[in-house]
Amino acid sequence: MKVNRCKLAILLASLMLMACGEKEKSIIGKGNGFSGEIKVNVITKGDKIENLELVSDNETSHIMSRSFPILKDRILKAQSPIVDSVSGATYTSLGVKRAVAAALKEGGKDFGRITVKTAGPEQPVAYLEPVSTDLVIVGGGPAGLAAAISAKEAGLNNIILIEKLDILSGNGKYDMNFYDLINSEAEKKAGVEDSVEKLIADNTNWMDTPERTRAQAEGASKLDSWLREMGVKLNHYYGKRGHMAEKDAYAGEEVQDGMEAKAKSLGIDIRTGTKGTDLIVENGAIKGVKVQNGNNFYDIKAKAVVMATGGFSSNKELLAKYSPGTEKLQTSNQLGATGDFIPVFEENNMQLANLDELNLFPFIVRTTRDLTGGGDGFMLVNAKGERFLNENISKNDRFKAAQTILAQPDGKAFYIYDQALYEASYRLQKHTAKGYHVKADTLEELAQKLGVPADKLVATRDHFNKAIRGEEEDPFRAKPFKREFRTEGPFYGVQVESAVHMTRGGVVANEKTEVLDVEGNVVPGVFAAGEVTNSSAAYSAAVIFGRIAGENAVKFINQQ
Repeated sequence: MKVNRCKLAILLASLMLMACGEKEKSIIGKGNGFSGEIKVNVITKGDKIENLELVSDNETSHIMSRSFPILKDRILKAQSPIVDSVSGATYTSLGVKRAVAAALKEGGKDFGRITVKTAGPEQPVAYLEPVSTDLVIVGGGPAGLAAAISAKEAGLNNIILIEKLDILSGNGKYDMNFYDLINSEAEKKAGVEDSVEKLIADNTNWMDTPERTRAQAEGASKLDSWLREMGVKLNHYYGKRGHMAEKDAYAGEEVQDGMEAKAKSLGIDIRTGTKGTDLIVENGAIKGVKVQNGNNFYDIKAKAVVMATGGFSSNKELLAKYSPGTEKLQTSNQLGATGDFIPVFEENNMQLANLDELNLFPFIVRTTRDLTGGGDGFMLVNAKGERFLNENISKNDRFKAAQTILAQPDGKAFYIYDQALYEASYRLQKHTAKGYHVKADTLEELAQKLGVPADKLVATRDHFNKAIRGEEEDPFRAKPFKREFRTEGPFYGVQVESAVHMTRGGVVANEKTEVLDVEGNVVPGVFAAGEVTNSSAAYSAAVIFGRIAGENAVKFINQQ
């Protein structure tokens, strides 16, 4: 058969062009996230997105490390940046999606403007068949993960943990400190003699029963060894039972990364993006949870339930209801802390207490909501460069201080400090390195960068020092700081305000974490741990009572 040479040449040329068109391309795209620019390398082959690589970012590491793999998977499956953001990482997601869209536009494919509202196609509503398990845990923060791990270690195999956000670990992953830990390797190395009885004496308070205080103390004495068994090492002890991973490493990342890895290695069924909406109640006993995943609705039937849903620091309506005025403040807590089950507890006659009790944190970075500050030796000034309150804010004065800050001209307040305080605080060093805080060689230069009158700020510093020396009266302090503010730079500053850090009140649980009804009786089948409960304690206690909840839920199940 004769072949037309001309047609053959054309065919071969076309095949060669097609082959050339299928070569991989790498394009760097840029987009702004929560804390600055995000660069992503988008690798394409023809019209197909082959891969995404994170090149650089300034986001919080424990948010980016959890959210980027999820976004990458969604974008590759959709072959588009028009996908749902990762809940719990909204602005980080926005930056990644914008970076991908920018790269694809440069490559010739325009997906239009990406905004915070950009989402994937809405899925149809579906009501799925019920799922059965032995134990369901609602909430994937410190308490929920600890409950899941301890239940598995107690011999229970069928466990489902649900978390309404797309990422785990709640507010714990942000924490610098891990307080009230005793009998730790770091404490022993520092030569500290501590005991359960000493911790009980120090922690006895009006909110917690003596039985719960003892349970927390006994749990605290075993906690360090339990964490180390899963590779979590809190090696830096800095006094008053405070621990960090290292002198320059936060505790929260270490603890939460370790617990997440442990829970996954144990094969626990973890369902993120899955929100608990109601309890399943049969004859007065809790028999599971109704859940929602996107537009999929189904029941998880279980022999026991552990509630670890956190507090309601991010719910303005509940804050206004239980602690009027605090709804005007920002929160330093994660945005999933919305108190979803408070109405459910009320409807089922479960006891709630002290919902008006909050922990306010004096200073957060205005733009990023990070807790900031580093101890005594700083000045708090307004936009006029003038001090306006006692910087040494007591717990009882925090709400008043928060209102006073908001009442300043333009609502601005600046945390000003010198090199001595910078060197004494890793938190301040970290925030400066990330660009959250402004640095300047002179106080005048710092004033200019912050938009504060330089002459006023210098005069305020001079008066501050004279008051410490006793040469002038200080209208704001009964007892001024002992250390003078340095006259030589460098100097640092950041705009701050106060914030709702966590809620203290919640559903009432006993020392076994069993939930009580309004008459003080145990509600069969439901346990609670962490910030969802009525408790004065915080991070380490969430892990301790999470362990107790997991262990006692297994005992309850085994008795059925």
